Amino acid sequence: MSSETSTDVLRYSAFTPEGAGGNPAGIVLDAAGLDPTQMLALAAEVGYSETAFIMARDDTERRFRVRYFSPLVEVPFCGHATVATAVALAERNGPGEFVFDTPAGEIPVSTGADPDGTVRATLTSVPARSRPATPDELTPALAALRWAEGDLDPELPPHVAFGGAEHLVLAVASRARLADLAYDFDGLADVMRQHGWTTLQLVWREADDLFHVRDPFPVGGVVEDPATGAAAAAFGGYLRTLGLVREPMTLTLRQGEDMGCPSELLVDIDPTDPRVRVTGRARPIGDPH
Repeated sequence: MSSETSTDVLRYSAFTPEGAGGNPAGIVLDAAGLDPTQMLALAAEVGYSETAFIMARDDTERRFRVRYFSPLVEVPFCGHATVATAVALAERNGPGEFVFDTPAGEIPVSTGADPDGTVRATLTSVPARSRPATPDELTPALAALRWAEGDLDPELPPHVAFGGAEHLVLAVASRARLADLAYDFDGLADVMRQHGWTTLQLVWREADDLFHVRDPFPVGGVVEDPATGAAAAAFGGYLRTLGLVREPMTLTLRQGEDMGCPSELLVDIDPTDPRVRVTGRARPIGDPH
């Protein structure tokens, strides 16, 4: 068992490609003595989009109860903090299988080391689903983004997708439109709170298996997330709902490029399985590998 206490916050970057990048997450390996107010305050102090708190642990069974807090609110599930936490546990307990009990449900996570020693984790989401966005959802969201319906890709319709948390998925017709993101922070936060969305999943399709992604997260007090594993899982469910997954496939999502924090998420989708698998590397912040 690790010697970390509830006052220790580990800092890891998740979904890191080769070199720098990825999305930073805080990790508290022993948070049994913390209440929600304390966890929220600690997450705000850390300042990352999410900090994961292990509330209970069984190291023999490799099972852990986890909660996630942004600087402003608790979220039911966070993919990048899950990957970061699993990697931190693998470095202490050895690689292999873990199970995280989260507010969104049970999340199995498999870990293993790459040849360079960096640990990779694959989370399996709860069943993912997706439905068309309604005009009452789409119109105010586009207004807050300062986008027009003509900016969207007509082949990838707006949906509200779920993979542990809900995300509005908007596909744009051009890479230039995705790069030009200057939205109304408070206005978008209001729309998202009204509908219960955790992030917006803004995407541009370069190829059938390659998408560029941006994820505003104003409801969490964060302008943009450099890598969003929960949204990646939801996006897998979205593509399956649209009938675009006819056989098992792996997508690459490139996120964070426009904010100088390039991230890479691998998304495995099977048309016969409602769950989605999201894979990424993670390393302690400051690790030179």
